[in-house]
Amino acid sequence: MFIATLIAAENLSGGDISAAQDRLDQAGCLPAAHVWIDRGVAADVDFGLNPEAARAALAGAFPAVDIVIQPVEGRVKRLLVADMDSTMITVECIDELADYAGIKPQIAAVTEAAMRGELDFEAALEARVALLEGLEEAVIERCLAERVRIMPGAAALVRTMKARGALTILVSGGFTRFAEPVAEMIGFDRATANRLDIAGGVLTGTVAKPIVGSDAKLQALLNAAAELDIGLEGTLAVGDGANDLAMIRQAGLGVAYHAKPIVAAAAAARIDYGDLTALLYAQGIARKDWVTE
Repeated sequence: MFIATLIAAENLSGGDISAAQDRLDQAGCLPAAHVWIDRGVAADVDFGLNPEAARAALAGAFPAVDIVIQPVEGRVKRLLVADMDSTMITVECIDELADYAGIKPQIAAVTEAAMRGELDFEAALEARVALLEGLEEAVIERCLAERVRIMPGAAALVRTMKARGALTILVSGGFTRFAEPVAEMIGFDRATANRLDIAGGVLTGTVAKPIVGSDAKLQALLNAAAELDIGLEGTLAVGDGANDLAMIRQAGLGVAYHAKPIVAAAAAARIDYGDLTALLYAQGIARKDWVTE
């Protein structure tokens, strides 16, 4: 059996659910019962066959409603591996550092291209960091305080999964000076990111090797699953950029979150409208059971 979870950014009606069941029926998916997770916000529709046909039948069918299709068995995940920039926080930290250096447009254009998969991530990172040579180290703390904001739903997602026994890991192609405090603020168990080289109180324009990129993110997922002795079906990975694709493709539930087109097209699940609590609804967890503190 499979589940289609409908998650509304605004309002989900009984008519929407009936229409979803009709679409699944027409696609030959054998729809069955539905159940509200939170009335007016999220609901599950059970069906028996053809998850790919179900995705095609429901994709874009309802305004401001995200659809997650997955097997019934194993929908509650025991491992979360998440990207940081533009996923767990609302900004790209390197772009914000560049703003303090007066070169944000130049660096942001490279960041966007790299996240779209148009540039090699590691080479693009080294090129952008090189442009920050001479920036005062103190700017990092200023940027963290002034620019970094936690993505809506991030704390509820991480804390609720932890309370249910899941391991939560933040794996960022950004920098430890942001990832470590962000992980602590949200409640992650662990954080891995790149380390900026600093000497004499200024950035040297280099980043320590090896660089945390696509391969490192995937390896973090695989290693943590092995550590927990679980199959990949018990894992959840979420991100927005091309360097998240490898882990998203391998996770039991791989989610493209407000993602670049190349990621949204390749991911089995995508959240385009809701916040990160959509990933709790995808696991069948109602608001009354969320942990926010």
